[in-house]
Amino acid sequence: MADKITLGYTHVSGCTGCTVALADNYAGLLTLLDKYVDLKYMPTLADARHIQKVDVSFVEGSVCINDKLAVEEIKETREKSTIVVALGGCACYGNITRFCRGGQQNQPAQEAFLPINELIKVDVFIPGCAPTPQMIRNVAVMAYLLLKGTKEQKDLATAFLKPLMALPVQGTACGASTACFCDLMTNVIDQGLCMGCGACAAACPVNAITHEYGKPQGERDLCIKCGACYNQCPRSWFSFDVVENYEAINEAIMAALQ
Repeated sequence: MADKITLGYTHVSGCTGCTVALADNYAGLLTLLDKYVDLKYMPTLADARHIQKVDVSFVEGSVCINDKLAVEEIKETREKSTIVVALGGCACYGNITRFCRGGQQNQPAQEAFLPINELIKVDVFIPGCAPTPQMIRNVAVMAYLLLKGTKEQKDLATAFLKPLMALPVQGTACGASTACFCDLMTNVIDQGLCMGCGACAAACPVNAITHEYGKPQGERDLCIKCGACYNQCPRSWFSFDVVENYEAINEAIMAALQ
């Protein structure tokens, strides 16, 4: 039996799509829970309802600052976690919750929502609406290797997680805590890196991106600033640390899931 890491899952204001993406790992999720992860609390999968001291906390959703309990809960998550992971566009960038007005029929009663890094220090972002199941799984495996692995495994985990750990502290085209098509334009298209693969358009949950003459075109009025397009783009994640260790990283993940 491996020396497990402890995991918590805090769910604030979100649609539960990230939870579904996590569950879509199927057998891979069962392997993680059996061998590597001791799930301490999670609203949908564990009996415990109160935040506990853990090695890693996944946070889904943004924080409604009109809700005192939600603000206290996210602060308690930070205090009791060694590593905090913002899971999905709402937790990372606010996503569609930034457009809530409140006090109207068929809309949320509250009106002010913030991504979690505007309230607490966040160590890792996993953007997307929702992130892919494989990405969630890979981050979970690498988090385990970073905390419990050999020196070689820790080096591989550091290489893999480095770009995700940079996202909470680096600025974007629209500001420190937002992400949109502007990031693709500034960091990929304007740099001559776009290869017209269509991954950004396929990832956009509101169909705000179309392709014309082989290049993506963004509709600013439709964008919900979830960061899915930029973080799905294969050219936005270019990192020599990852590229030079790609095979070793992939082998480490696959070996852990056997």
